Parts: sequence; structure tokens; C-alpha cells
Amino acid sequence: MATTRTAHTVWEGNLLQGSGVVTFDSSGIGQQPVSWPSRAEQANGKTSPEELIAAAHSSCFSMALSHGLAGAGTPPTRLETKADVTFQPGEGITGIHLTVRGEVPGLDAEGFASAAEDAKKNCPVSQALAGTTITLTAELA
Repeated sequence: MATTRTAHTVWEGNLLQGSGVVTFDSSGIGQQPVSWPSRAEQANGKTSPEELIAAAHSSCFSMALSHGLAGAGTPPTRLETKADVTFQPGEGITGIHLTVRGEVPGLDAEGFASAAEDAKKNCPVSQALAGTTITLTAELA
């Protein structure tokens, strides 16, 4: 069964001096302020589209990797995934780098790296972002 998740943004003003608020409608987890400076300069307590993509990608990748490892008979004890989304003003998102560190009893580094590559290729967020270069570093704890 398909699911739809919803968020919305209210933006006021022009790009450089304006600002907005992102509301997480489906989960009800609240609102986060956004602005051009928080996107192109320092965050200063505000989020950005790139940070939201990083959150989505790190969580989706972790779920996909956990599922793949469990399906192969080596369920993880713990996975910690970081997604670095690089934004270049005037160009857009220029790349995403995933870093995952895992505790997976019974699995060697080569097997973990292979499972991580598969998750990187097949998680739904990676597939949605297929037009972006996505790199990966995977290591066991």
C-alpha cells in the first residue's frame, strides 16, 4: 500500500532577504525556519533543503542497509549513517556523500562494503536523487 507524506513551506519576501517556515504536516513534529543565508552561508539555527535531503537520505539508506543485511542472515546491531549534501550557489546540489559505520556480527569489511553499496544504489531516496553524484564510505565498528 502506498503512503504519502506531506510537508509545506510558507515563504515571505525575495530570495536573499526573505525567509520561510517548513512545517512537517504528516508527522506533526513541528516547524523549522529556512532562509537563503541558512542555505548558502551558515545555518544559524535554521535548516535548508539540503539538510532535509540529508536527513531523508541518511534514514532511508540506514533502513535499506539494515533490511539487506538482515535478509542476508547478518542483521546489524547498530548502523550510524551521515549524509553530507553539498550545495553550490549558482550550480545547485553538486553531490552527496554517505558515511556509514556499522556493528554487524559475523560480517567482514568486504561483505559490509558490498551490502552498503547495494543499499546506496537501491534505497528509494538514492533512486529519487539519481541525477546527483552519490559517494559512500562504509566501515565496520
